[in-house]
Amino acid sequence: MSRRTLHLKLRRDLWRLRGSVAAVALVAACGVAVFVTMQGAYDALVDARDRYYADYRFADIFARVRRAPVATLARVNRITGLAAFEDRIVDEATIAVPGVEDPATAIIVSLPDGSRPGINDVSIRAGRLPGPDARDEALVGEAFANAHHLHPGDTLHAVINGRWQRLRLTGIANSPEFVYAIGGTAVFPDDRRYAVLWMGRSALAAALDMTDGFNDLVARLAPGASERAVIEQLDAALAVHGTSGAHGRGEQISHQMLEGEIRQDRVTGVVVPAIFLAVASFLVHNVLSRLISLQRAQIGLLNAFGYRHRDIAAHYLWFSIAAIATGALAGVGLGHWLGGGLAGMYQRFFHFPQLQFELSLRTVALVLAIALATALAGAGPATRRVLALPAADAMRGATPPRFRPLLLERSGMAGRLTPVMRMVLRHLERRPWRALGAVLAIGLACALLVVGQFGLDALDETVRLQFRRARHDDVQLSLRDARGPAIEQDLSHLPGVRLAEGIRNAGARAGRGHRWRRVSILGLPAGADLHHIIGPDGQDIPIPPAGAVISRSLADILTVKTGDEMNIAFLEGRQRRVAVAVSGIVDDPIGLNVYMARNQLSRLMGEGPGVSGAYLRVDPARVSELHAALKRQPLVGSVTFRESTIRSFQSTVAENLRISMAILIGFACALAAGVVYNGARITLSEQADTLASLRVLGFTQGETSAILLGEQALITGLGIPAGLLMGYGLCAWLAFLLRTDLYRLPLFISPRTWGASCGVILAAAAVSALVVAWRTRHLDLIAVLKNHE
Repeated sequence: MSRRTLHLKLRRDLWRLRGSVAAVALVAACGVAVFVTMQGAYDALVDARDRYYADYRFADIFARVRRAPVATLARVNRITGLAAFEDRIVDEATIAVPGVEDPATAIIVSLPDGSRPGINDVSIRAGRLPGPDARDEALVGEAFANAHHLHPGDTLHAVINGRWQRLRLTGIANSPEFVYAIGGTAVFPDDRRYAVLWMGRSALAAALDMTDGFNDLVARLAPGASERAVIEQLDAALAVHGTSGAHGRGEQISHQMLEGEIRQDRVTGVVVPAIFLAVASFLVHNVLSRLISLQRAQIGLLNAFGYRHRDIAAHYLWFSIAAIATGALAGVGLGHWLGGGLAGMYQRFFHFPQLQFELSLRTVALVLAIALATALAGAGPATRRVLALPAADAMRGATPPRFRPLLLERSGMAGRLTPVMRMVLRHLERRPWRALGAVLAIGLACALLVVGQFGLDALDETVRLQFRRARHDDVQLSLRDARGPAIEQDLSHLPGVRLAEGIRNAGARAGRGHRWRRVSILGLPAGADLHHIIGPDGQDIPIPPAGAVISRSLADILTVKTGDEMNIAFLEGRQRRVAVAVSGIVDDPIGLNVYMARNQLSRLMGEGPGVSGAYLRVDPARVSELHAALKRQPLVGSVTFRESTIRSFQSTVAENLRISMAILIGFACALAAGVVYNGARITLSEQADTLASLRVLGFTQGETSAILLGEQALITGLGIPAGLLMGYGLCAWLAFLLRTDLYRLPLFISPRTWGASCGVILAAAAVSALVVAWRTRHLDLIAVLKNHE
């Protein structure tokens, strides 16, 4: 038989059900758009990372020493497993930008005189390398240069080794070592107050009095070499020179942050599209099931005229494919556009020479395959009914559903229900699985709204815990070298300083059994007022005179609990190894942290009382004086202003999260609207005869609309609390999947998020309901009551 008839019928069915088809296509488009966006972002980041790391020879191993003579390199050269290595000089400095009041912190890295580095090469964005004989020339990182509108030829001033020095910028550069530029005591990137500088080896060595030595070493592994074995040999070679312990690329801060974002894109690109496409499959199943039910007689006639069951089934499969494919094509275009914007956002955080979003053929092919699978999953159960439907049975009308009293009616509570409510509940009870699916679909839309806002809630909670609740200082300083406690008095005499509390930071490795991690130990003074340790219940934990309080992330990794002992191997000073009792566990969202009393930390390290940094409380009226003093303070290695860090977060990370949240909210609204509209349209088609009859019998338009929309209102009312529960579960799951050694998202969802999620779902449902209610007002009562079959 001719397929042209079926093709013509397909076009007519698609047009007649264009509202329902559009709802299905919209939901599918949202899912595909998220997949294309996140998959493309993942591919772009991985490709940019791999090319950048390979082209500019990013190091595999990093090692710091206090100071080592160049002759030590002969021992390093005998280490098996090293393909190449380079010694460097690296130092922190306070810098001043002309016309900018507050000081900035810089890390200065040496470059080989007159040549490019063989490892961690620099990408020159403008200008040139510093001259081999120049003592005052430097390259500056692109992020800092852009934030201050710096160009080659401009000047900066820096305190290097306690000496005020003028630096002339010869160029602007990037490096794979600083894809994510963060340093000092900062938690978030601050391009205005953190700079990367590169100077010639001879110039920096002269400034630091390190002409015949080095304090930093980077290396690349030979193919097949064991990273752990090389690190052990390297630590042994540098041990006598005060090494802080070599570590692999996995512990390098820039690489860790980049890998965390790549991992997040991978997780988001799977979880969120799966929700949308599952709902799209459910919607197309509902539409097809109702369409097949209404067209039983047409199916019987087609059978009678010689059309095979499989041809008719294929016809309905094509209906599903057409609806999903329409959405998929629109989603590909939308995803490509959103992906370009996301790539631009990433370029603000990850400084690659080139980061380009491209829609690969592999992604398009994968999208088409996923769309086809979604269409088949939705259409399969419905089309199987066509294959199992004999022609003779099809020519007869469908068997009316068997009437039975409601559960509430059987329980004797029917008298409390209005006739309209009984009709609504009876219709739902006759099709419980479809009602459950609709509740689940509404719930998933609500859950997506919760998940979309969770990231911002978690980061707001991180800022609250780290900078509002735990920290009460205005400025945090790190000193170039550890000093005696008397330094607190010197710092308290700086302009505008009301209170100075000295702290002791120490790098170490903490472990138990075979589990070891690199940690930062913070020694706080007894009765510290400017830094509090916050317990799981939100209350302050006093600093223990003995033992240590550790972050939950570290406790989970080491599998320790309060009262257990862990080992600490210090990476500085005498590099002692001691056992310490765990006296408490706190929910720090960032880092693997260990807190203990400052004096106890000094004793464990085998040194006298020492201070390596300080928290300052400052008079707001004299902040400008403090800025000017810190710019020329030779003892200070880095400066972090608490409020500046928070503002930096709000203007970068939070702003981009709000954009992402707005997009996801829009998609969730489309999902909710599609589910409610589709459900109401199907209910209208199923109950058109009933509604028209009731109108003829004298029911008002409001009463008939209540019958139609009451079902959707009940489904929405049940879907919202289910969605809030699912949203909480998804947030907990994502927090678990996305946690790393570096950060741990706190599972915190604000009342604002709960309220906004409910409000958006209700608004989307109300708009969809109004559209369907308008259609009920225009029912042709005579046409509806005719027997079309």
